[in-house]
Amino acid sequence: MEARNKIGDQARFSIVRQPLCSSLHKGWTRVFATGTLTAFVQRCSGLTGYCTGLMLPLSRKSVEPIAARIDPLHASAKHQSLHHFVAKAQWSDQELLRRVAQWVVPLMDFSAGGWWIIDDTGFPKKGKHSVGVTRQYCGVLGKQDNCQVAVRVTLACEEGSLPVTWQLYLPHVWTEDNALRAKAGIPENIEFATKPQIALQQIQGLLSEGAPRHCVLADAGYGIDYAFRQGLTDQGLVYVVGITSAVVVWPPGVQPLPPKPYSGMGRPPVMPRRTAKCQPLNVRTLALGLPNSAFHNISWREGTNEQLTGRFVALAAMLARPVCFPSNGCLLSGPPIRPSLRNITYPHCQRQQQ
Repeated sequence: MEARNKIGDQARFSIVRQPLCSSLHKGWTRVFATGTLTAFVQRCSGLTGYCTGLMLPLSRKSVEPIAARIDPLHASAKHQSLHHFVAKAQWSDQELLRRVAQWVVPLMDFSAGGWWIIDDTGFPKKGKHSVGVTRQYCGVLGKQDNCQVAVRVTLACEEGSLPVTWQLYLPHVWTEDNALRAKAGIPENIEFATKPQIALQQIQGLLSEGAPRHCVLADAGYGIDYAFRQGLTDQGLVYVVGITSAVVVWPPGVQPLPPKPYSGMGRPPVMPRRTAKCQPLNVRTLALGLPNSAFHNISWREGTNEQLTGRFVALAAMLARPVCFPSNGCLLSGPPIRPSLRNITYPHCQRQQQ
């Protein structure tokens, strides 16, 4: 049975490998015309070996332990081959992702809608030489540790999802240290960018290539960034993002007063006026002031052990800073008894704003 499963896995991997290998060169005609078939075959071999190693149950998935596992009798030569493929060979990761998307997306069913999911992934590291590695929050470990972080945009439907863009996040220590940049081969045009800035650039790149304008989903690491939310709005995108309990909003039924009249000097006032009776609240205070009856139990899918269920309340609140958005709202969730805040999402509907 194990041998049969192994043969089946190898056959499925061979099917997947074909479109991946084809992305390593921009055209078969060019391959044969220029006499670079040998280089192309070497890249396909490197891709096959590296992907095989990534799927094996190895504690460390760098090229050295991968080479020792997939070809133990020629580990040194295999290590050199894999290292050349990863570090030296000329192939485009963007073209690879594009080819995978062209193969997979037509098989996805978007009849019930689609979503762009923005998130980042941490890769724990034991050393300090991998590009971008530093001590930072690692979602895989759930704590601060030595790791790399990559920002990704995933295209999702009800039946599945596919990452379509990836970009490594470079902390300040890597972008500001010329010695580190030179040793790692970081291009001169790569400058520091926050994770929300990277995600916004990825979304803009997808839209410029004709990608559909699905709803954007992101957690509070992105949702609290005003420039990120405004960038999505400027693109005409609907979004639902997380925010923290410290975010200040105007409660339902409270209309902010207009800014102070312009005196003719300096910048015109844009912030709403506040009085003793007209004050915004942070969303934690707002949630704690709600009765238990305001929350509703909602279940959305089966989890690993039980049905995933939460208590939610939707409020037509307006962000108080830096400007007000009348059409926005907050979706708050809390534990079963006391509505002390666990999670907040901030939905934005472009249609309502118009």
